[in-house]
Amino acid sequence: MFPRTNYGQSMKPTIAIIGASADRTKYSNKSLLAHQRAGYEIYPINPKEEVIDGLKCYPSILDVPVALNRISLYVPSAIGVKLLADIAKKGCQELWVNPGAESPELMAQASQLGLNVIFACSYLDAATKN
Repeated sequence: MFPRTNYGQSMKPTIAIIGASADRTKYSNKSLLAHQRAGYEIYPINPKEEVIDGLKCYPSILDVPVALNRISLYVPSAIGVKLLADIAKKGCQELWVNPGAESPELMAQASQLGLNVIFACSYLDAATKN
């Protein structure tokens, strides 16, 4: 599965979901729940929320207290582009750019920053592992 790079915190793979929502109709929430069922330790990122589905929500990717295996973008590309420097600073094994979050600028900048970009739906990926 994933190497355990969480500094001894947890043996589960980790994911930060940027743009996480408490709204059950949003794909970011569906992804959160699918990743939970797949055994991930979840770190929702949304500066406007404190708790989502019982999980502490973080205002920024830089506030997450563990190393991350996966980061998944569920924000418009104009916002995602502004977050790429922080994502690169935090680091991750995989940056999932979900459909609707991509743009040529975002993909080019993520590549320039050396991020391992996967352009696919992280919700569907996690759901198939349940």
